[in-house]
Amino acid sequence: MNGENGKIIIKRFNELTVGELYELLALREAVFVVEQSCAYQDADGVDYDAVHLFTLDALARCASCCRIYRDEAEKENEQKQEPEKCCWRIGRLIARERGRGCGMRLLRAAVDECARLGADEIRLHAQQYAIGFYEKAGFEVCSNIFLEDGIPHAEMRLELK
Repeated sequence: MNGENGKIIIKRFNELTVGELYELLALREAVFVVEQSCAYQDADGVDYDAVHLFTLDALARCASCCRIYRDEAEKENEQKQEPEKCCWRIGRLIARERGRGCGMRLLRAAVDECARLGADEIRLHAQQYAIGFYEKAGFEVCSNIFLEDGIPHAEMRLELK
């Protein structure tokens, strides 16, 4: 299977094989750390509670990946039993080959999975250059530009219900 036409795999952290986890982390490091010259802590603990979506190429390398997870503020409100929107986040979305539709296909699958898991809205931090990509999928900017790990970002949201 290849990354462009390959099946989107959806797994929780504890379902990932060692090889799959290695490939996810290798692609994230190659782009977000090496390509973007940005030293940051990728192993942030979020992966444990996240649902991972990814595709593999013919060599079983990760061709695209992202993670989705419940918003921490939303979890805290739920524990206080305050009725709030169920908010999920999409993060670390990347495709090895850009401009071929694989990233958008993965984003749409992530939105569908968030909806399946009960999300009322989805939020993400988009790098400034990628805002247009997310807008094509219906996301709207809901913050001013801010620096995250030295890179300009904006908060974006998509209302589902």
